[in-house]
Formats: sequence, C-alpha cells, structure tokens
Amino acid sequence: MRNVVAAVLAGGKGSRLEPLTRDRAKPAVPFGGAYRIIDFALSNCLNSGIRKMLVLTQYKGMSLDRHINLGWRHFFCRELGEFIDVVPPQQRIDEHWYQGTADAVYQNIYTIEKERPEYVVILAGDHIYKMNYRTMVEFHKETGADMTVGALRVSADAARQFGVMQVDQDSRIVGFQEKPDSPKTIPGDDAHCLASMGIYVFTARFLFEQLCQDATKPRSRHDFGHDLIPSTIQSHRIFAFPFRDENRKRDAYWRDVGTLDAYYQASMDLVAVDPLLNMYDEHWPVRTYQPNLPPPKFVFGSTGDHDRCGHAIDSTVCAGSIISGGLVERSVLGTNVRVNSFSHVQDSILFAGVDIGRHAKVRRAIIDKGVRIPGKVEIGQDPEADRARGLTLTDGGIVVIAKSDDVEHLKPTVRVA
Repeated sequence: MRNVVAAVLAGGKGSRLEPLTRDRAKPAVPFGGAYRIIDFALSNCLNSGIRKMLVLTQYKGMSLDRHINLGWRHFFCRELGEFIDVVPPQQRIDEHWYQGTADAVYQNIYTIEKERPEYVVILAGDHIYKMNYRTMVEFHKETGADMTVGALRVSADAARQFGVMQVDQDSRIVGFQEKPDSPKTIPGDDAHCLASMGIYVFTARFLFEQLCQDATKPRSRHDFGHDLIPSTIQSHRIFAFPFRDENRKRDAYWRDVGTLDAYYQASMDLVAVDPLLNMYDEHWPVRTYQPNLPPPKFVFGSTGDHDRCGHAIDSTVCAGSIISGGLVERSVLGTNVRVNSFSHVQDSILFAGVDIGRHAKVRRAIIDKGVRIPGKVEIGQDPEADRARGLTLTDGGIVVIAKSDDVEHLKPTVRVA
C-alpha cells in the first residue's frame, strides 16, 4: 500500500446535524463518547496499511484540525514518507469554495500528484463502518479497473438518497443513477438496490485526466456521482466492489449519520447488550485522541440512601466522568461528565464536560459539550415545554441542546399534582 494515497473528504457543512455542527464540521462531531465521526474512516485507513492521508476540510475545520493534531499525528513517520495532513481549501480556481466532491479533489490535485501514487482512495469522512480498503485496492488491480466504487445493498426506499448502480455478471458498472426518484432494483430482488458508498479507488493517471476534463465543463456539478461516474461507465473499466465488513458481526454495519435522528439511533446502538457495531474489537480497533484523564467514578452507594446512589445501567461512560449519586440508564456519556445527586439521565447522549444538576431529569436528549443543566430542570419530559424554551426537537422527538443555548437560567420544572 506504499503507492496508495487516501483523500478523506471532510468539508461538508452537515446542515442536517444542526445545532451539533454550529461550531464544528460534521466529521468532527463526537460519537460513542470517546470518538469523533472521522475516526472510523481514519482507523480504516490505518488498519488497511494506508499511511499517506490527506484530510480535505472546508467549513468550521478548527475542531477537526485540533483533533487530528492531538490524536493522529503520532501514528505516522515523515522520515518514512508517512503523513496525515489536514488541507484547508486552497481556492486555486476563481477563489471559490469546493463545488462538489470531484472539485474538492481537483483543487488539491497538485498535492496528490506530488506523492506520485499509483492509486488514490477517496473516502467520505462522515460515515460509521469498518472496512479493509486493502482488499478493495487488490480487487481494483485484479480487474484492471480504472475506477472501483464501494457498493452496499440498501432498500429500494433508502436508495433514493444514494447513487444507484447496475452491474453485469463481472461486477462491471453498466448503469448509474444519482439519487433517483425511481431507483432500479437488483435483478431478481425488487426490494433492494446496489448503492454507492462514496468510497472510490482510482488509478491515479485516470483520476487526474478525468478531473482535468471535468473542470473544463461549465455545466458540470463537478461531483463524482452526478458527473464523473456516469460520463465514464461506457468508455472505461468502472467496477463495483461489494462492501466487506470488518466488524465481525453477522450483519454488515454501515451508517450515514447525516440527520440528528440517524445520529441518535446509531449512538443508541452502542449501548445494546450485543451491539451491531463492535467497539471492543482488537482485530480492527477504532483509534482516537485519548486525553490523560482518571477512570470514571461512581459514588454515594454506601450511604444507604437508595435515591442517592451513583450508578449507570446499559450505558457507556468515558474517562473523567463522575456519577455522583445520580442514575444513568441506556446512555452514552463523554469525558468529564458529571451527573449529580438525585438526578436521572435516560436514553441520552452527553458530550464531554456536561454537568447535570441535582434532581434534574434528562430523557431522550443530545446535550453538547460543556452544557450545564441546572438543578430540578426536566428535559425531554414535555415536548411542548422544551419547544417553548427554544430547544431543538427532531422529528423523532429527540431534544438537542447546543453549546449556545441559554439553559443556565432555566427555571426548575414544577409538577402540578
């Protein structure tokens, strides 16, 4: 894999994840307590033997840049030609932002060419999955492909949000539709379609030629799915590679956490007794920045007061957190979280540094970094009350509290008998 460079697209606005993306890029959103979303793509690269990575940022990239500097640089040795570089927009063309996925790579073509790779792997930095890219590169070589597209079987209804492929018996792509209203299903299976995962392996010379040609087309969206794939499937060797999960579970796991409800559900998957996504897998570890913090602590169990006993059930609790006489159920707690006496947290995601006041009740909520919930306040118990406070409610009824929300002055909830 020495002749492979990976370009990780990490510049999307993530507007459907507002307010979690008000101050950070979508790939930098925390996930699973200790991780960021981008850690999955980067871990896949590292575990696959790819040691030359470019992370292409655009919007609100400071948090992502800091995370990679703290948690990822030490894995690579410059003297051996290894690196992970965060590349902000260079605005080499007409001083505009990236116009599409292909344009993002095109505007950084000089940086990629400088490494003289034979193959380029292009990835999205905002999906949750485990995959060995080495096997995909080997498939690309064996088939003599110019381009190989990662393929995932999805339901016909969900396929409207993807690029949908039709392939022949050799897995060569013969048709492609980008987010079609009526997607073509897999022959013999009317319920499913073959969708693009946004994972591509290119022969480098072919990639450079196609990007340069696409850049000259004024009507192009400069996007791999909308433009580059459809324009090359008839004239070049474009293949589909079926997703092979390294998660070591019965069902393949891949999630696009592009909406708040999808993000919440994927996070809640982690606290199941036997979660679909195995975070305790030594075979395919997910790496991240691990701050130097003490282990989590649970206190006041010895007082004899059953209402003041710090404990967590069916939950993930990260380092530095203290469950100080409160109860946590089916929740994901980040680092340095404090749950104070007589409080109750259910089915929720608490980012780093969240403080839950005494006698507070939090249910089905996502609470951003550093937010303090005052004592005796109830969140997620009454949707109308939460909406009246100006808090975000998702279609699925999840309350989302951002760092900028004024919750410090919330009045205690008064129950009428």
